[in-house]
Amino acid sequence: MSNHVSQPNIKFSQSIGREFDGTLKKRVRDYFKDNNISKHANLNMVFKTVFMISLYLVPFILMLSGVITNIWLIALCWVIMGVAMAGIGMAVMHDANHGAYSKNETVNMLIGRVIGLIGGFAANWKIQHNILHHSYTNVDEYDEDISAPISWLRFSPNTEHKKAHKFQYLYAWFFYGFMTISWMTLKDFLQLSRYKKKGLTETQSKKFYPLLIELIINKIIYYGVFIVLPIILIDISWWYFPIFIFMMHFVAGFILAIVFQLAHVVPDAAFVKADENNAIENNWAIHQLQTTVNFAPKSHLLYWFVGGLNFQVEHHLFPNICHVHYKKISQIVKDTAKEFGIPYYSEPTFASALASHTRMLKQLGKA
Repeated sequence: MSNHVSQPNIKFSQSIGREFDGTLKKRVRDYFKDNNISKHANLNMVFKTVFMISLYLVPFILMLSGVITNIWLIALCWVIMGVAMAGIGMAVMHDANHGAYSKNETVNMLIGRVIGLIGGFAANWKIQHNILHHSYTNVDEYDEDISAPISWLRFSPNTEHKKAHKFQYLYAWFFYGFMTISWMTLKDFLQLSRYKKKGLTETQSKKFYPLLIELIINKIIYYGVFIVLPIILIDISWWYFPIFIFMMHFVAGFILAIVFQLAHVVPDAAFVKADENNAIENNWAIHQLQTTVNFAPKSHLLYWFVGGLNFQVEHHLFPNICHVHYKKISQIVKDTAKEFGIPYYSEPTFASALASHTRMLKQLGKA
C-alpha cells in the first residue's frame, strides 16, 4: 500500500485489519486497471509543474534583468515567489520525492531535487517525511512533524506541558512562518547529523559524507543564486534584501506549515505511543485513518494549489500515487472505511479545519 520504511524496533499489527487493508488495495488497483489510467502524473500535473516553477522563477528573472525596478513591485515579486515556493513544495517536488510523479525513477529524482530551489535538501526531506512521518504518523518520539521545533510549541498530548503553551493558539501562527527559514539555514545540517547517528542516512542511496558534500553544494548554489545574485544585480539598497528574503520565506513557511498542521494536529486525529515492546496494536492502514484528517474536499482551487494535500487520508494510504488522482479514489477509501467500521475524518471547509486546529492548539495548551 505504501513505500514507507520501518525501523526495526517498532512494529504494527500484521493481523488486525488485514481484510480491510487487502480489500482497499485491491479496489484502488482495480480503479486504475478498469479505467486504463496510470497512477502517476498526467498532463494536468505536467502543466502544474511548469506553472509553479515559472511562478517562482519568472518574477526573479524580471527583477534580475531590470525589467521590474519599482520597489513596491519588487516587494510583490518576492511575495509571489513565496507563494510559488509553497506550491512547488506541495504540488511538485512532494510527489516526485514519494516516487509518485513518474514510473521512471530518474524523472522522480530530478523533479524531487527542485526542493533545492526553495532552500531544502531532498535526502533529509525523504527521511523526515517519507520514513518518519508516513511510517509513524502521530507516533510520539518517531514522527518529527509533531515534535515542536521550539519549546514554546506543543503539538502532541504525549509531550511535556509548559505554562507558555497556554497561549500557543495565539502565537503559534507566527512561528509557522519560520519553517523554510530553518530549512535554508541550520536545520538541514543538524538533521543530517542526527539521522546519521540514528542510522537513517543508510536508507538513502548515498553514504553520509557524499550526502554532506551534496548538501553543502546545494546551500552554496542556493545562497549564490537567490541571495548574492539579487544583491549584485538589483539596483536597490542592500538592506532591502534581508526584508524581502524574509518575506518570501515567511509566506512559504506559513502556507506549508498550515496545510500540514490541519491534517494531523486536530482533535479528531489520534496521538499514539508504542507499548513497552515497541509495538503498535493496530494495522498500519487503519492507523493512518485514525491519525489523519482531510479538509475542504469540495474546493477545486485548494486541491489544485496544495497538491491534493487536503486529501491527506488518501495521500497517507497511497503516497506512491500521484495527487491528481486523490479526489477520484477518495470515494473508494471512504466507502471501504465505512464498510469495515473504520473512521474517515474530514473537515468540510478550510475555515472549519483552521478552527479545528486552533481548538487543538488551545487544548494542548492546557495542563
